[in-house]
Amino acid sequence: MTTDYLVIGSGIAGLTFSVKIAQKFPDRKVVIVTKANEDESNTKYAQGGVAIVSNKEADSFKKHITDTLIAGDGLCDKEVVEMVIKEGPNRLEELLLWGANFDLNDSGKFDLGKEGGHSEYRIIHHKDITGYEIERALLAKAHQLSNISILSHHFAIDLVTNHHLKSSQVKTLSCFGAYVMDQKSNTIFTIKSNNTLLASGGVGYVYGHTTNPVIATGDGIAMAYRAKARIKDMEFVQFHPTALYEAKGESSFLISEAVRGFGAYLRNKSGYRFMPDYDERAELASRDIVSQSIDSELKKSGESHVFLDCTHIDKDAFIKHFPNIYNKCLEHHINIETDWIPVVPASHYLCGGIEVDEKGKTTIDNLFACGECSRTGLHGANRLASNSLLEALVYAHNIYKAQVTSNYDYNEVDIPNWDDAGTSIPKEHILIQHNLKRLQALMRDYVGIVRSNKRLNAAIKHLDLIHEEVEGLYRESKITTALCELRNMINVAHLIISQSLNRAENKGGYFNIDNIK
Repeated sequence: MTTDYLVIGSGIAGLTFSVKIAQKFPDRKVVIVTKANEDESNTKYAQGGVAIVSNKEADSFKKHITDTLIAGDGLCDKEVVEMVIKEGPNRLEELLLWGANFDLNDSGKFDLGKEGGHSEYRIIHHKDITGYEIERALLAKAHQLSNISILSHHFAIDLVTNHHLKSSQVKTLSCFGAYVMDQKSNTIFTIKSNNTLLASGGVGYVYGHTTNPVIATGDGIAMAYRAKARIKDMEFVQFHPTALYEAKGESSFLISEAVRGFGAYLRNKSGYRFMPDYDERAELASRDIVSQSIDSELKKSGESHVFLDCTHIDKDAFIKHFPNIYNKCLEHHINIETDWIPVVPASHYLCGGIEVDEKGKTTIDNLFACGECSRTGLHGANRLASNSLLEALVYAHNIYKAQVTSNYDYNEVDIPNWDDAGTSIPKEHILIQHNLKRLQALMRDYVGIVRSNKRLNAAIKHLDLIHEEVEGLYRESKITTALCELRNMINVAHLIISQSLNRAENKGGYFNIDNIK
């Protein structure tokens, strides 16, 4: 298959770019590859909203910039922060034109929320399912454009770069598309493209206990890493402080940051409200502070979770703002009027990723990255709540602008077909599941919220054993999605651990007890 633009991922980043470029060039073809249903992405599960300065009387760009820089703990790129935040209102206007709906107050203005780390009310939202609403609007717009094709249940295995070519036809390291598997027929084919955008989301499932869907296995980052793109700041994994605690673990329902912004208190098992002991902002401290505080409480008590107390909040107001959360709690026999919600930190968002410039370009020619898989410099050491959807909108637009103004030259290259000669269908899928559980337990226990050099070095040794076994399976077996995802997660784990060891000071979401001076 040949296309003008190959987009890997169907969340807010991939869809925004696709809609823009398809509208601008109706004679050019856009192919979107997504490994599950077309609407399954981290975007879909984003509850809080989009942080945008819309009330210029109470808020300002300067305040939002300051809040972002404080959360990022000195590692944000200030020029990027200023650019993204000032672009916010324009990108919001586009979302509204494309049919996205956001909650209004009685005055007909945006009903703004406030979350941890924000000094003002600036979160534009749709109930507590903002991402779901944005995904709905973007997909509806994409389906109106005949030059966009969405390949659901197609898994991108690897990027095609110079080393795949039959001869050295191109001197600089470049991307020419990807090898893709149709998961329904298990056939692998090549999609040749002059421009490839990785919009593949995050890595949460590497930790098992996560607010992300099970598809968040770091595929784009791992593919870019194997293709020799520069990957940066992988040590900064943000843990959301309040995921609904479930004894079985795995993907966990998110209790939005906005609930604490709405007035909820964190309490330990004894009922003690502990956050004022750790930070003067109490429950509205930034996510790294709240997560580390909960982790400290759990280590002291030996308990598995703490509680979020909403019993003092007006029930009708809570249901109006958080209907999805209210109903989810009821499903778990939790009545927010009388019961505390059991919560625990869970892996939530990756602040690092594939390094890109302000145009979204990676260190490989013709390869771009956008959204959570990218590292733009906006988040620094810790993402400010609800800045991620904003970042995706702005960078999708920047990549689009760069494509419009760049020379469009098609690389005529000869790409060999995928070669799996000598491999066989794996007979024991239990080996894949066994190693997946080993990997997730390793990351949770050795590479969690609070780290140490001893645990990180031990993690490397354990990871090497898992890697060796899985690479053996990969060489001998016909490709399956589960095997590729596991291989990708091992690559991601290696990056998180190795870059953690290289971080000599505690910053933002990264805390190593051996770095305490």
